[in-house]
Amino acid sequence: MSWGATEWQQLRAERMGEPGAEEAYDGARRAFELGRVVREMRETRGWTQARLAEAAGMTQSAVARFEAGGTVPTIPVLERLARALGAELEVHLTLSA
Repeated sequence: MSWGATEWQQLRAERMGEPGAEEAYDGARRAFELGRVVREMRETRGWTQARLAEAAGMTQSAVARFEAGGTVPTIPVLERLARALGAELEVHLTLSA
C-alpha cells in the first residue's frame, strides 16, 4: 500500500492524540539526539563502536543501539560513555513557562 503525505499526517495526528504519545515521542527524540552526539564524538576521535564499547565497558551492539536512538539511557550509562570519550556529562533541569 502506498501512503501519501496527507494519510501520514492524519495517522500521525491520530496517534499523537493517544494518551502518552507526546511523552513517548519526546523520549524517542531525546534518545536519538543523545545517540547522535555520542556518535559524532566517537567519529571525531576516529574510534569504532567496538573501541568505544571497550572503553566504556559495554558491548558493541549496546553502543550501536544507543547511537541509533534505540534505547533511552540511564545516567550511569551516560556517565560511562562521557568518561570513555573524555567528556563531561551535564544534566540540566529548567522551569518551563
